[in-house]
Amino acid sequence: MTWEIVCPYHRLEPERGVAALVGGTPVALFRLHDGTLRAIGNVDPFTGASVLSRGIVGSRGEAPTVASPLHKQVYDLRTGVCLDAPEVRVPVYPVRLRAGLVEVGWGS
Repeated sequence: MTWEIVCPYHRLEPERGVAALVGGTPVALFRLHDGTLRAIGNVDPFTGASVLSRGIVGSRGEAPTVASPLHKQVYDLRTGVCLDAPEVRVPVYPVRLRAGLVEVGWGS
């Protein structure tokens, strides 16, 4: 697996997403209210637009989620599963914090 530095941790606002290209792939990166980091594919499977990083962060039960800003489908940030259409999912990427920098893993 290759780890790519995306940004300093302090630049991420809680409950807001940012878009990044990781290994040439559009990724949506989120810092949650408890400080944890999540990364999913940024492309909305229903429209093909790279917009999930601009979605509304929230939760359903215990699941941290993001709602697409276009048609409001909600995705579990832990698994990438669309909670409104479970047969649809977006990729999930590992994230780590090293020396104050956020890194996203890609490849195998």
